[in-house]
Amino acid sequence: MKNLIVDNKFNKKTLSYYLLHKFPSLSINSIYKALRKKDIVLNGVRIKNDIILNCGDHITIYISDNVLNNSNFSIIYEDDNILIIDKPYKIDIPSLASNMKEQLKYSFIEPCHRLDLNTRGIVLFAKNKISLETCLRKFKNQRFEKHYHCVVYGIPKNNYGNLSNFLFKDSKKGIVYISNIKKKGYVPIKTIYNVICNNIQKNISLLDVQIPTR
Repeated sequence: MKNLIVDNKFNKKTLSYYLLHKFPSLSINSIYKALRKKDIVLNGVRIKNDIILNCGDHITIYISDNVLNNSNFSIIYEDDNILIIDKPYKIDIPSLASNMKEQLKYSFIEPCHRLDLNTRGIVLFAKNKISLETCLRKFKNQRFEKHYHCVVYGIPKNNYGNLSNFLFKDSKKGIVYISNIKKKGYVPIKTIYNVICNNIQKNISLLDVQIPTR
């Protein structure tokens, strides 16, 4: 069971639109099923229709927390142009975009950058073509900073580092090779890191990493 109060952002929006934004794991069918069973209460009255909401409305939904919270993404920020998502581990960007289109019914939603399958983090999506072009241009011109937190084996000698190496990606094998000298087919890369903390007993460190050449 969840108790909610509608804020001004969802004034004059449908109940289903509101719930899909609040609980991205919900399907529209789950909402209609709850309405048929009268498991949704609006301002103290059980309802059975997908009605228009007003700012300040009180909603109680009697849907299992497992269903409400079983989401493969969560919304951090949204306006008319962009959407910022916390992408979980073990889901790729195309699948995430597809799920968002299905669950949130966006007519246009496109990622502005990529994040690896095995990486959890923030992903920026554009909600229209103008926003997409603007964000892609800013990423290309490095107007955005991208930071990664990672755990590494060992304790760095310095709390800050600016490393320069060379990288070769074997697409057929799916392997990346790093060299400290220039070789044929290798491209220059830079990695900047700051030590956040370390664990001497376990010989591991948590780093804040930037990859300006990526």
